[in-house]
Amino acid sequence: MALGTEPVGKLLLQYSLPAIIGTTITSLYNIIDSIFIGHGVGPLAIAGLAITFPLMNLVVAFSTLVSAGASTISSIRLGQNDLKGAQEILGTTLILCLTNAVFFGLLAFLFLDPVLRFFGASIETLPYARDFMQVILLGTPVSYTMLSLNNIMRATGYPRKAMLTSLVTVITNIILAPTFIFYFHWGIRGAATATVISQAIGMVWVIHHFTRTNSLVHFMPGMWKLRARVVGNIYSIGMSPFLINVCACMIVIVINNTLQSYGGDLAIGAYGIINRLLTLYIMIVLGLTMGMQPIAGYNYGAMKMDRVWKLLRIGIVTGILITSSGFIICETVPHLVSSIFTRSDELIEIASSGLRICVLMFPLVGAQTVISNFFQSIGKAKVSIFLSLTRQLLYLLPGLLILPRYFGINGVWASQPIADFLAFVTAIFYLTYYRKRIGWKKQADINKTI
Repeated sequence: MALGTEPVGKLLLQYSLPAIIGTTITSLYNIIDSIFIGHGVGPLAIAGLAITFPLMNLVVAFSTLVSAGASTISSIRLGQNDLKGAQEILGTTLILCLTNAVFFGLLAFLFLDPVLRFFGASIETLPYARDFMQVILLGTPVSYTMLSLNNIMRATGYPRKAMLTSLVTVITNIILAPTFIFYFHWGIRGAATATVISQAIGMVWVIHHFTRTNSLVHFMPGMWKLRARVVGNIYSIGMSPFLINVCACMIVIVINNTLQSYGGDLAIGAYGIINRLLTLYIMIVLGLTMGMQPIAGYNYGAMKMDRVWKLLRIGIVTGILITSSGFIICETVPHLVSSIFTRSDELIEIASSGLRICVLMFPLVGAQTVISNFFQSIGKAKVSIFLSLTRQLLYLLPGLLILPRYFGINGVWASQPIADFLAFVTAIFYLTYYRKRIGWKKQADINKTI
């Protein structure tokens, strides 16, 4: 198979470019949604949208719990020439996606208002947050199916088709969102409705792919069974991004409530703008790691460790270049990029000031993200979880609890670059230790992972 023989750099370009385009497009339509909401509904709606970020992180968490583990194991199985094992993963993935969607979506919908108030919603922002999340939660079965099967499509050798899924959903959303907001006057609920409809179209696309018998991995009779061993493997690897998103939820709750205390609703709205901008670059890096995942998983399964290590080196350098570009733009023209989202001078000023502080160590984020996701790609779930959680819990959370007491709102912004630097140092240290001390070339070690 080409994953084990073609030059690593060529493969990374082939697999990561479609993934990067897909994740960038996805992030862009979130940004475009925010722009439509900011200009079509108002600055308080931007704050209401920011209030939903913790819950959106939980929505993503329960999706990636399945999709990340399933795509990783699928790649490793194919690297071991185990096509039947990869087929088994597909059926299990779809069942788990629907189960998680119904369980989480229904539970969150029933307790939505108290949850949003806990997340920092005020009397003014609660209606906006509620209107948005009610639609999103009702659409979780659609979004979970689309996202999870699309990841497996990419991992099993169809990166361009996976990219087209994102392209189709984004184009649909860009057309529908302004139509629903400005023409039908549905407000923030119109933006959410556009998102769900666009994901439904993407879901039809990916399901069609897996119904075709000429697809390498496709739906087959007898695959619709939950096997404890397969479910355990999927959840063990998917636990890393799951916990990352759960911790991100906790962190954003702390940020929103702290900003509410020191700056009010507009400060939360400013964080919403900053979050959207920085997420764009993070999503580009995540697209890079998605492209790395099938290459790393296949070659790790085939014990071609020289190719695995070369892939990681290229990925780290590329990740740093991506986030460095974000650093340069956000430091040089923060007012310009903030003004894209709103006409409120006060909101622009708060957002641009915070943005310049938040990105001080942003170039290092690219390397840390690549290293953390690399360990997930080779099935080292515990290592990936450790590296991901150190930034959120060990470094960022204490900063958020301590620094605002002395520096107010600037303490919230400053806690992020401090955490970025410490997380980068931790990732480099552990990567060096792991390469020198752990037997990367032992087949027994690989078998234990999967």
